[in-house]
Amino acid sequence: MLFAIIVLTAILSHIIPAGAFEREIVDGRPRVIPNSYKTIEQTPLSFLDTFLAIPGGFSSAIAIIFVVLSSGIMFGVLEKSGMIENAVGTFIKKLGLERRYLVVVIMTYVFGMLGVFVGYENNIALIPIAAITSLALGGDLMLAAAISVGGVTVGFGLSPFNPYTVGTGHTIAEMPMFSGWLIRSILCFSALTFLAYCNIRYFKKIIKTPEKSLSLGIDTSGFQLSKPIQEYRMTINNWLILLIFVGGMAFMLFGVFTYKWYINEISATFIMISIAAGIASRMSGRTISETALKAVSVVAPGAFMVGFATSIKVAMEMGSISDTIAFYLAEGLSGLPVYASAVAMSGAQSVINFFIPSGSGQALATLPIMIPVGDVLGLTRQTTILAYQIGDGVTNLLNPTLGGLIAMLAMCRIPFDRWLRFIIPVVGVILAIAWTVLLVTVLINWGPA
Repeated sequence: MLFAIIVLTAILSHIIPAGAFEREIVDGRPRVIPNSYKTIEQTPLSFLDTFLAIPGGFSSAIAIIFVVLSSGIMFGVLEKSGMIENAVGTFIKKLGLERRYLVVVIMTYVFGMLGVFVGYENNIALIPIAAITSLALGGDLMLAAAISVGGVTVGFGLSPFNPYTVGTGHTIAEMPMFSGWLIRSILCFSALTFLAYCNIRYFKKIIKTPEKSLSLGIDTSGFQLSKPIQEYRMTINNWLILLIFVGGMAFMLFGVFTYKWYINEISATFIMISIAAGIASRMSGRTISETALKAVSVVAPGAFMVGFATSIKVAMEMGSISDTIAFYLAEGLSGLPVYASAVAMSGAQSVINFFIPSGSGQALATLPIMIPVGDVLGLTRQTTILAYQIGDGVTNLLNPTLGGLIAMLAMCRIPFDRWLRFIIPVVGVILAIAWTVLLVTVLINWGPA
């Protein structure tokens, strides 16, 4: 599927005119200068260029590829120590299997809040915990992905405090940072609630009819509990390793929010946690190394898919068509009625999201265009930013060019085509909810408060 998209991009580079906006550096990041779009010399991809985009994608995505590998190593060491299995088994024993639907709802909200307050790629290492818990409850790996990947993506995409999308948007629009948080919070909570409902409905379906599981045939080794629930308890060593893990994650978050750490620092933290947990569980150096190599072999296919997905973005950059698509989508909004223009603006951002998957990158590339368009159409800047956030955030659930999404699905071992079968109806309803809220903001002439 991803290779077909790369080929399609190469074909489009021969059809769509090449173009570019002029950019200026603001606070160390490039930002589009409004009304600066111009056509440039066509750079269509040749047969060789199409394949050169693939190693280019891997080179561009190396940081995300390594965070997948490092989080896999960390999970492998923690799993080898027995801490994760004992913690999950003890947790379920305390709550009881009769409350398994409640556990699914709680975990959906917990992963959603991680997306809201922690970020996106920062949560990659926590995804396998959902896999172990889901299987222990009698669910499958698709349910694990729906809880964790779905929860994190919805929470991050619709977060009222997202620094990459809302924060960047408010900076460009010269508005109070994270203003309008109440309406965004209502939208985010509503979307997470619907996701939790879908998760419970799917869970009940596969319990009643196991052959309807969307993860049939997927290897679950390393994710399943090895003994009956009643036999689980946390040892002193388990508590020590859990403390190392929680302390390491707290250290990472401190660096993220205080020193603006990003992917490489997160990867380094995962490696440090792996070594510390291995030593605490009295593993030899050889055992730690063998565990790390085994963990790499498990997550390597997912890491490969991250690079492959990023190749799509590289192919579009080589063909110089991303800015052209953004320009003509924005131009197409002029002349629409105000309510239709709000929804159309969000729809345009949804399309652009496939070409510019970075939230802050999309904001810097499109909002300098969209905000003046919104002003002309009679939309408040708060509404324009919400339209952008919905278009970017909701479609992140099915964006094949988003490396973080592919990485997290890989941690659950869920193929992208199977994920689409589950998530497309969910995305449709969440978009309907979001666009309803968007229309309300147009009605009330939503301002910066």
